[in-house]
Amino acid sequence: MVIAIVIVLAIFSIGLFGLLLAGAKRQGAAIFDHSFGFGMVIGAVTDFLDTLGIGSFVVSTAIFQASHYLKDERQLPGTLNTMHAIPTAFEAFFFVTAVTVDPVTLISLVLAATIGALVGSEVMTKLNQRWVQLIMAGALIVTALLMAAKLLGLISLLGVANQATGLVGWKLIAGIVGNFILGLLMSAGVGLYAPCMVMVYFLGLTPIAAFPIMMLSCALLMPISSVNFIRHDRVDYRGLFGIILGGILGVVVAATLVKSLSLTALSWLIVLVSCWTAFSLWQTAQRQKNALS
Repeated sequence: MVIAIVIVLAIFSIGLFGLLLAGAKRQGAAIFDHSFGFGMVIGAVTDFLDTLGIGSFVVSTAIFQASHYLKDERQLPGTLNTMHAIPTAFEAFFFVTAVTVDPVTLISLVLAATIGALVGSEVMTKLNQRWVQLIMAGALIVTALLMAAKLLGLISLLGVANQATGLVGWKLIAGIVGNFILGLLMSAGVGLYAPCMVMVYFLGLTPIAAFPIMMLSCALLMPISSVNFIRHDRVDYRGLFGIILGGILGVVVAATLVKSLSLTALSWLIVLVSCWTAFSLWQTAQRQKNALS
């Protein structure tokens, strides 16, 4: 099954890269533009941290807000999904080497998340800038709360006594519905790892079985949701290919060279930055509302 997973990830990644090249050509964007170098730095930092457990969406959003990187914030969800999709597939290449979860459970939950992301991305492309800002602000708050819970050890406590490597009956149905919803939310900018971990722990899966579900859900749903964002021109191509290249390098370094690195202080800093970024997005959305009234 591992070989099949790797083949699917490779096909999805190559297909997405082709779509991104076509989308960039359609918009007249160059692959090696003036933002390529800065993009490489963004990708390297965010996906390095993502590989070590600090979600790439929240860090990327904070960098974008601080640097005013995006000219149109309606493109934020689409840019996040497209820029991190291929590096996330590389993460899966490194870490999904031993699938210790029931195949029916794995395939069902991953497909549910993928379908959810496809539906969610279609919805996100229909929203105006103010609604995107409000949704992203909410997504950052949810992410910050989950990161804080993880740092306090509250999430890991849920899975301590769990032994199951598969779900059956109502638990399988609940997992499918839950991962579908998480796929919807990820297309809006809510990272899937932490909420998926909470869900599968509540359903009784052992922590080691939860990891392939989280990893593969992200690795497959991001290219799928990216299709809609590319089709509706909700992607900022400026520096995008630099971000992808830097992201791949960041994943490789984190997965192969970094054996132990304490990220507790940095993680708490990211929680605070997430709250600040959420407040900034909310303020911008409120100013737009007042300007229209």
